[in-house]
Amino acid sequence: MSDGYAGDVTPKQAWDMLTSNASAQLVDVRTIPEFNFVGVPDLSGIGKKCHGIPWKNFPVMNENPDFTDAVEILAPERDTPLLFLCRSGVRSISAAQAITARGYSKAYNVLCGFEGDKDAAGHRGTVGGWKVDGLPWKQG
Repeated sequence: MSDGYAGDVTPKQAWDMLTSNASAQLVDVRTIPEFNFVGVPDLSGIGKKCHGIPWKNFPVMNENPDFTDAVEILAPERDTPLLFLCRSGVRSISAAQAITARGYSKAYNVLCGFEGDKDAAGHRGTVGGWKVDGLPWKQG
């Protein structure tokens, strides 16, 4: 355990887990506007779906009170590998910790998230993350 969850994985490691383990699930914890305007991981090529369950509710950005219940419906088995992804890998840590506290043993944070860290100019999408690593995604 790393800081109250199973640990961190790179986007490519997450992809490998999703392709090699039929029960592994990707949960995108960003907000609905982020899903719609920034894009989402596309798992259709491996016969899976990226599950969008916001950790925080836009625009207030309060914690989603239904988050853990929604994840438990998605994955009732407590040993299901769950990969949590957000914009940059911060909200997804909180999500992984919350699910681990509910008895899940394989809750992982996807490092650098979907868009990655900011570059020298303050822009995302050029340094690390799901998109920069060339993994499948589609515009919302």
